[in-house]
Amino acid sequence: MNRLNHIIEKVKENQRIDINEGLTLFKQADFLTLASLANRKRFFYHPDKIVTYVVDRNINYTNICVSGCRFCAFFEPPNKDRGQDQDWNQDQDRGYVISKQQLSDKIQETIDLGGTQILLQGGMHPDLEIDYYIDLLTHIKKKFDIHIHGFSPPEIDFIAKKSSLSIAQTISILKKAGLASIPGGGAEILCDDIRQKVSPNKCLSEEWLEVMRQAHLQEMRSSATMMFGHLEKEVHIFEHMDKIRALQDETGGFTAFIPWTFQPDNTKIAVKKKTSVEYLRVLAMSRLFFDNIDNIQASWVTQGDKIAQTALFFGANDMGSTMIEENVVASAGVDFMLSKEELTRLITKAGFEPRQRDCYYHLL
Repeated sequence: MNRLNHIIEKVKENQRIDINEGLTLFKQADFLTLASLANRKRFFYHPDKIVTYVVDRNINYTNICVSGCRFCAFFEPPNKDRGQDQDWNQDQDRGYVISKQQLSDKIQETIDLGGTQILLQGGMHPDLEIDYYIDLLTHIKKKFDIHIHGFSPPEIDFIAKKSSLSIAQTISILKKAGLASIPGGGAEILCDDIRQKVSPNKCLSEEWLEVMRQAHLQEMRSSATMMFGHLEKEVHIFEHMDKIRALQDETGGFTAFIPWTFQPDNTKIAVKKKTSVEYLRVLAMSRLFFDNIDNIQASWVTQGDKIAQTALFFGANDMGSTMIEENVVASAGVDFMLSKEELTRLITKAGFEPRQRDCYYHLL
């Protein structure tokens, strides 16, 4: 028990803890101790009672994907592509590539609703070369003044390999075409023994980290995520966070960390869904472990509004996006949706001050 007390004291004194200390704290400290420590740490980094959120839309430019991740209920294999000219909204169970008209309509609606950015992500489509992505970004930037937060590391790694370019070249080309920042998706768990079981065709941990390293070196910011509650063990959670923390020491490019729970419905991984208590314990640990990432985001998309409110007392200082549209988690049977008004009400009712932000966490 002395070891646990020693670790708790270290945390209270804002000293860095290592993987083993993190694991000990995670396994041995009781629920409310973790909450108290994480809440204390949250106010150390953010002394005010502001809780931020961003108004954006998650646009999936294609659902056609060769990755075949076992945890994904959204993708379609390549042979189901019906081309860019048909209205896929009426037939969601088929493969599609978004048309420019649909894309423009979605972005215009986002701007009309007060949105400041779009989250642009899609599957690893075997027929799309880098010219497609340049054209997509150029089209958006010509027509709209909106921040493009797009293409998670597995997408960029895939585009680079497909186009015989280096990661650095690919990022440079996409940035020139209008890409402004990179979402932290596709990380799942950054331990290759787990990755090869859940997403065998996706880039490995080192490749994910290399995309982020190269983006940060080109002065692009990004977020980092962790999807847990599938085939990983507790030690993998801490190995994952340790790799991200080490890269942040090196580059300082991550704006936020977002842990969220795997949603097993309609997927090929049969496990019991993690409870809200398990989610909140991991969230609290992420706040305690990351002494070099400013923001920890609550995942109301997977947890719902009440647990997202509770998360604000377990280390989270950001509510993420209003998500005008979300398809991937919804495909796994989870459909919590919150309007901007509802999100700000939740934050206010929890005793905090809601403030809209941009991708860089500047208050608007």
